[in-house]
Formats: sequence, structure tokens, C-alpha cells
Amino acid sequence: MTRGYHGEHIKEYQWNRMFNRRSLSAVNMDPSTWPISTAERADTYMQMVFAPMERRLDIAIFRALFASSARQARQFVLHGAVTVNGKKMRHPSYLLNPGDMFQVDPERVMMATGKPKRPTKDQKALPSTSTEEAAESEEADADAEAAAPEAAEGEVDTAAADAAKEKHMETLKQLKTRARKIMSQKDVHMRAKQKKGLRKFLKEVKTAMDSTRKPGDPSIAELDGVEAELTSLLSELSLTPAERKAQAKKDETAQAQSAEGSSLGLLTVKQRAVLSKMIATERTNPHDPSKPYATPWSPRDWMSPFAFIPRYLEVNQRICAAVYLRHPVARAGRSEVPTPFSPTLSQLAFNWYLRRG
Repeated sequence: MTRGYHGEHIKEYQWNRMFNRRSLSAVNMDPSTWPISTAERADTYMQMVFAPMERRLDIAIFRALFASSARQARQFVLHGAVTVNGKKMRHPSYLLNPGDMFQVDPERVMMATGKPKRPTKDQKALPSTSTEEAAESEEADADAEAAAPEAAEGEVDTAAADAAKEKHMETLKQLKTRARKIMSQKDVHMRAKQKKGLRKFLKEVKTAMDSTRKPGDPSIAELDGVEAELTSLLSELSLTPAERKAQAKKDETAQAQSAEGSSLGLLTVKQRAVLSKMIATERTNPHDPSKPYATPWSPRDWMSPFAFIPRYLEVNQRICAAVYLRHPVARAGRSEVPTPFSPTLSQLAFNWYLRRG
């Protein structure tokens, strides 16, 4: 029964080898309190029966609130999302020593402890990102055949219009080459939505380039629109995450300054305070549809029974890292090993493993 909470994914023979009948303690040895706290100290020691299991890497990740269960923490370790002292660790059964620091990928932590995103009908109909990437080369070949140029009546009579279209053609060729180069690089930070938009604009570029060679040429304004949108998309994809964040912050500041004189003058003091609070909340916890979890981020339901951090862990939630300070010990009136069971049940479990240890 007690093993259902304490490492139920660990085999019994492995736990029998980990069991230690000698528990660590840091109890005040004041003789004046001995007659009063004898039973209390016994109950505290009995709660330490599963203390050796707290050293495991997967259990420590779960205790640090980096995963919603010990099994999920084990999957993080197996898939290479956890480092111990700066080195990738793929063994969930690794026993931490005092002073060891372990770190988990922040995106994995946000997805594991945050509310899941509710899929919509449109999202179910869309192909997955991996399928799009695998069929990218096939789409490139099919685009040339599927692009049907629209015929329009009339011909361009002036040489100035021909020169302008030739210039647009040259620009679109360069943008097309640059887009292909960016999509072929593995280290470029691109999201699935951005890749989909880039492929859409590549189709429009091909359509525009093919239509210029036909009698029905598109207008200069249409070529300008395709060129401007593709240029902005490529410039966004070329930025690193830090540069993209700085650019977004700069755009927000400029937009806020331009709208301050026109919109804030119509709001009351109370409405301005509410608006400022909403803007601050959006900056710290923004809405991002591209994330695999629900945004703005909020913790999963029914996590409150596990929302605590033991005293033997020092956790930094900003970088999703924690330090294993020391082994858990028994103190006066309490035990540092989290357990939902009573001291009586823990004592029975201790006696059970004591005769088998």
C-alpha cells in the first residue's frame, strides 16, 4: 500500500537493496524533553522508512515540481531533457549526492506542470509539424505543377512598367533563394506556424514570377505586397530568440508611445490602472498559441497536494534547476520525507522491510 505512492514504478528487489534501517536525524538531545517526546520521536523515525528513495534523480525532479509525477520525471531523464552538474544524465536511478545540481528543460517543465491545450476541430484537421517537414521537398515539387497562373487581358505598353516588373522579378528571386536557404538550416529557430507561412509565401512568389512571363501580368502593387510580406517574414525568421525578444519589446514601446496621446486620454484613472495591470500580466505571462500547452500558463488541476518543496532541495523556478543540499533527516515532531500515510502505517511498512532487509 505504501509503495503505491513511494516509487511505484521501482521494482521491489531494487527497493529492498536501497532500504536502510538506520535513519538520519537532527533531533534536539535536550534531556528535559525526553519523557515527553519519546513517542513523538518514534513516530518521526518511522516516517523515514522511504528516505533512501528521495535520492533518486526522478524522485527529486518530482519533488522539485518539475514534473507532475515521478513517471513523467523518469521520461524526462530517458529522453535527455535533464542535466546533472552540467552533464546530460539518462539514468533515472542515479542517486544524488549532497551538492549535486540538476536542471530540466524549461519547456518540458511548462508543458508537464501546465494545463493542457484543448484541441479544436481545425487543429485536428491540420497535419502535424513532423509530417509537414517530411513532405517539404514533395511540396516544393508539387507547387510548380499546382501553380496555375491567372490570365488577364491587356499588355504592358510602356518600357517603365517592364523595367519595374523586371526589378521585382529579380528581388523575388533573391527572396526565394534566401527563403530556401533559411528553411534548409537546422539551427534557425522556426515554429511550425512560421514554416507554414513561409511555404505559403513561396507559392505566391512562384505564382507571381510565373505570371510575369505570361500575357496576363499582375499589377505592380500585387508584386509589392508579396515582396514586402516575404521580406518581413524572412527578417523575423533570421533573428535569434534574444534578438526577436528585443525587437518585440522595441515595437511594443513604439506602439505604446504612439497610442498614448490618442487612447489614454479617454480613460479614467481606474480604467488606466486596470489596463496597466492587464499589460503587466500579459508581459510576464503572455498568450502564445504556438506553445504545446495552454497560455497564459496556469498550473494543472489537482496539483495542490503535491505543491510543496522539501527542505533538502533548493529550487530556482526561473531556470528550472535545483540543488540537492543534503539527505533528508528526521527532526523533532516532523519528518522531511513527504508521505500521505500515518505514522502507524509507516511503522508497519518499516517492520515489513526490516525483516527482509
